[in-house]
Amino acid sequence: MTDLAWPEGYERHTLDEVDSTNAEALRLAPGLAGPTWIFAARQLAGRGRRGRVWTDPEGNFAASLVLHPNEPPGHAALRSFVAALALHDALRAVAPDADLSLKWPNDVLLNGGKLAGILLEGSSVAGRMASLVIGIGVNLGQVPVPGAGGTVEPVSLRAEAGVEVAPETLLNHLAAAYAEREAVFQQDGFAPIRADWLARAARLGQVVTARTMQGEAQGRFETVDEEGNLVLSTAEGRRAIPAADVFF
Repeated sequence: MTDLAWPEGYERHTLDEVDSTNAEALRLAPGLAGPTWIFAARQLAGRGRRGRVWTDPEGNFAASLVLHPNEPPGHAALRSFVAALALHDALRAVAPDADLSLKWPNDVLLNGGKLAGILLEGSSVAGRMASLVIGIGVNLGQVPVPGAGGTVEPVSLRAEAGVEVAPETLLNHLAAAYAEREAVFQQDGFAPIRADWLARAARLGQVVTARTMQGEAQGRFETVDEEGNLVLSTAEGRRAIPAADVFF
């Protein structure tokens, strides 16, 4: 497999070991001039959404992208979909026969199990994002112990697809794919990203359960709207949900 050329305009910092690529990205963000990938061969204290632990056995993938979008937080947060599509593209490149799908809001599934997760963090000033960090973890070779509260059992690319991929190789594919998807997002907005994401969505049109901090909603997964909300058709009517854990 031939590695791709690194995308123009993106920098890369490679570490042997780090507590968390997101934590390191947040530390470095104020001093970075442009988009920068922070990649670590080993991550010791990864984290997931809502404070969950992200276990990262050796040989799996951990990297974070630092951006300075200078946009309202809601618009900047749509990059979770940009990143999910880019990761789907990269995984498809290294494992073309894998049965991949995207789970709202920010997971990549393989054969219905959780292969990868995405975590967005950042800082804002005067209502605009000064920095945005997109953390990505992929179970390339090993299946981590399921974390408390996880919605889908974890799987690995090696076990499910029989594919061996070096983390550095995936990074090259991911960086190239992200640069292409980001260019579309900046030029054409969220609409084409949303359409491509929905074309790869897991359980679209099926009944799912969304658990929020306020309660639980069950309904048919109708779409993702222009703000990135999960839209369910429930017994009480159509409902748009901005943040939740989704269970199948």
